Amino acid sequence: MGIGARSLYTAFGSKEELFREAVALYGSATPRPMDRLRTAREAVEAMLRQRVDANLDPATPLGCMVVLAATNVTPDNVHVRDMLAELRARDRAELLARLERGRTDGDIPAGADIDAVASFYLTVLHGLAIRTRDGCSRADAQRVVDHAMHAWDSVTAPTAARSIVET
Repeated sequence: MGIGARSLYTAFGSKEELFREAVALYGSATPRPMDRLRTAREAVEAMLRQRVDANLDPATPLGCMVVLAATNVTPDNVHVRDMLAELRARDRAELLARLERGRTDGDIPAGADIDAVASFYLTVLHGLAIRTRDGCSRADAQRVVDHAMHAWDSVTAPTAARSIVET
């Protein structure tokens, strides 16, 4: 940023406050398509594709700050790790709410385990953050999204139907 430590502390109070502000700014710039799209499937696909684009934006570091930052911290920084975990929990809650709305609207079967659906797609999302940080191409990341969305009917199948398929 071109400022010294004294100016940094004057402007932000601490490195942690600077980090918190950066995370808040980062989160405000990330598109959130959950409620704008007609079906839960469309919302999940848009979430994945838009996050791939954000993770690969040449104007920002590769990957997702909320997923990748502060995974290994000293005891002094556990609260930073916990703050990021809370943000990821918020993403999960938004996804669960959208999936529940999809179940209510009939575009997800009544017997679907939406907690498992959310876990699956968030795992894909977080894995894509790691892959993009490691330098995968946009085409490779979009193929991952293609495959994740091809799995939609299986992932959202009612629990009883899935157990029959698995045996």
